[in-house]
Amino acid sequence: MEVKVLDFNGKDTGRKVQLSDSVFAIEPNNHAVYLDVKQYLANQRQGTHKAKERAEVTGSTRKIKKQKGTGTARAGSVKNPLFKGGGTVFGPRPRSYSFKLNKSLKRLARKSAFSIKAKESNIVVLEDFNFEVPNTKNFINVLKALGLENKKSLFVLGESNKNVYLSSRNLKASNVVTSSELSTYAILNANNLVLLEGSLGLIEENLSK
Repeated sequence: MEVKVLDFNGKDTGRKVQLSDSVFAIEPNNHAVYLDVKQYLANQRQGTHKAKERAEVTGSTRKIKKQKGTGTARAGSVKNPLFKGGGTVFGPRPRSYSFKLNKSLKRLARKSAFSIKAKESNIVVLEDFNFEVPNTKNFINVLKALGLENKKSLFVLGESNKNVYLSSRNLKASNVVTSSELSTYAILNANNLVLLEGSLGLIEENLSK
């Protein structure tokens, strides 16, 4: 598929680029997308939750009342989970929520995400640009020129650009990553993808392996 190239003022440069159909025009695999997004979100979890169990609660171990004759249920310890302040039964323990996915499935998920965005016409190709110094106002002007100031956007750079990244860091709705940092979640979480020319070849190279 052909996409026109815009400059950072939002104007057509008169040039077009050919996006690979094997990356941007496949039949999306929803299950692969689901698994990759699930893995990403699982990896964000700290897994440091912990509840004290019966053996960890502070309290005496003496039998708190005689076995028979009280008219109530027998009880042996104040640590009993049935009592207030007692231990938790099967409470959460520190654990890792991460799980493994094959590289081929993750590539399929990213290609599916790109294809979904392309089908929705939410991909913009922008010529490479740079700022002399980090300046949030300049980045906002780029967003306004592209009509994205009120939308969640993801800018994909070919290589790391400190000035562009720092210029966008204060904006909650915009995110700047390099092609090697792309994730299925980041692609789908943005309303619009802004692909800089320098990132196209790297994206297609990484996903065609």
